[in-house]
Amino acid sequence: MIRYRTMKAEDIAEGLKLCRIANWNQLETDWQLLLQLSPQTCLVACHDEQVVGTVTTIHYKHLFSWIGMVLVHPNYRRQGIGMHLLKQSLQVLNLRQTVKLDATPKGREVYLKLGFEDEFQLSRMYLLPKESKFTKTRVRPILKKDLPSVVDLDHKIFGADRSALLERMYENAPQFGLLLEEENQIKGFIMGRRGHDFNHLGPIIAQDNESAKELLKASLQTAQGHPLILDVLHIEPEWIAWLQEMGFKEQRQFVRMFRGKYHFPGVPGKQFAIIGPEFG
Repeated sequence: MIRYRTMKAEDIAEGLKLCRIANWNQLETDWQLLLQLSPQTCLVACHDEQVVGTVTTIHYKHLFSWIGMVLVHPNYRRQGIGMHLLKQSLQVLNLRQTVKLDATPKGREVYLKLGFEDEFQLSRMYLLPKESKFTKTRVRPILKKDLPSVVDLDHKIFGADRSALLERMYENAPQFGLLLEEENQIKGFIMGRRGHDFNHLGPIIAQDNESAKELLKASLQTAQGHPLILDVLHIEPEWIAWLQEMGFKEQRQFVRMFRGKYHFPGVPGKQFAIIGPEFG
C-alpha cells in the first residue's frame, strides 16, 4: 500500500536520496526553502513509512502556483505514484487560476494528459569557467538595502511577487548576488545557489541583452574552477548564441507549461535565466 501525506522536515533526508539517485543538483537548503515557502502543500508518497516519491508546490501570492521536485524511486516507478502525487497536488491547488511548471521532455507527455499546455522551451547550459583577468565593471554586490528594489524589478518581469524566495536565496548565498545600476536605477540583477554538482546561477533579470551579459561576465570572474549551470529561455536567440560563444554547452532541455488561465506571462524576453525548474 502506498500512502500519501504532507511532507515534513524529517523527510528532507529521503528527498535528498531521491535527488542523488536521479542525478539532480539540489541540496538540503533547497528542500528546506521549498518547505518554508509552502509547508502545507508539499507531498510525499510512502511505502512502509519509507518515502518513495515527492512533489512540491509554491504559491506566488494569489496569482499562480508552481509544481516541482516530482521524484519517484526507480523501484516504484510505473505504478502510477508520480501521477497520483501530481493529481493530489492539483487538488490542493484547485482554487488557483493558473499552475505552472518546467517539464522534461518525458514529463511533458504526462503533463499534457493533465491539461497542461506548452508556453516556451528552456535549455540547461553548462560551463566550467576558465581563469580570466579582472575587468572593471559597473556591476556591484547586492546589499540587503537593495532587496526591495530587486524584488520590485523581479515582480514586473517574472509576473508575480516572489519576495520571500529571493530574500531567502540572498540569505543562503549572498556571494552570488550582483546588480547593475545606471543613474540610480537597477538595470538588472543575478543571484545563485550552491548545488551538489554545480553552482546554479539564476535568476538573471535584466532590461536588455547587454546588461545581462555584463552581469554574467562579472559573475564568471569569481567562479573559476567551479562548474556552473543556468537554465535559459528560448526567447532571445542572440543571448543563447553569446552563451555558446562564451563556452556554455546545452546539457538538457525543459518545457515551460501552464494549466488554467494564461494571465501571468511576465516578460519572458527580460528573463535571461530562471531560478530553476523547481522554483520558476
